[in-house]
This record gives sequence, C-alpha cells and structure tokens, in this order.
Amino acid sequence: MKFQDDGVIPNHPHLPVLLYKGVWRTEPTLAESGLNRNGWGNSWINGVYDYHHYHSNAHEALAVMSGFVKLIIGGENGKKVYLESGDVVVLPAGTGHKRLEASPDFRIAGAYPEGMRYNTRTGKPGERPEVLQEILEVPVPDTDPVYGKGGPLTKLWFNHRV
Repeated sequence: MKFQDDGVIPNHPHLPVLLYKGVWRTEPTLAESGLNRNGWGNSWINGVYDYHHYHSNAHEALAVMSGFVKLIIGGENGKKVYLESGDVVVLPAGTGHKRLEASPDFRIAGAYPEGMRYNTRTGKPGERPEVLQEILEVPVPDTDPVYGKGGPLTKLWFNHRV
C-alpha cells in the first residue's frame, strides 16, 4: 500500500507499506523475538496510540501478539486495516498510523531496523520541512523483519535504497 502526503501526515514518498497476514499465527507470542532475530531491535510490547502519528527517522515493524486491532494507516483519509494475532505490518518512515479499535487482549510488538532510535511526530505544522528530509534519509533495511535476509521487504524496497 502506498500513501500520498496529505499535508499533515507526510507518509513515505517512495516506499510501500507491507502487510504480512498470519505469518506468526501459530506462535504469535514469539513475534518480538522473531523481529529481533531478523535484525529489527529496540523493540517493545504495548499497544498503538489512538491518535495519528508517525516516525520520521525510522521504519517500524508492528507484530500482533494477541487479540485484534483496527488501524487507519496513511492519515485521516488513509486505509483502514484489520490486524489479528500473527499479522505483521511494516511502516516506512513517515507513514501515519492510528488505532481505531482493539480487543481487550490486544498486544503488539514494535521494532526498528538495526535497533534504530525513533521519534514520534503528530503532523504539527512546525515539523516541516525538517521531517520531509529526515524521512528521505532513513536507509532501506538490509533485512526483512519477518523473513530476514532476502525477504520480501529487501526485494520490494531494494530499488529505493538511499
């Protein structure tokens, strides 16, 4: 999925959002360790904010460990996505996301390529043009968060390496 800059949420100008349905369905509680094993670190387990936000300095992988969540990705006029236990979504730097609803048992793991530190932006007017440049400077990862070296992300995002 690709999203355009809506004037508030920049989204990524080149890289698509990747959705992996059911890849860890049999062992969703091992999602965080799977992300880490594939070179995505600085991980956490929690939820997703209920307001639009994005990270201008890092790509993010989100892996549902339990329950379900409905997100809107790409800003206010983006796409609604339903994720359940075992699903993973990879958000390129700048991609807006917001929790619309979730089950009481919802838990998600988040991680970043090579353990990158991440910021949290909300689309305030003062964030531009700095964030637009930051987004372009985030390197394409060497590994896919689910499949590691040679995974789909490395192929789909390859032509967009900085």
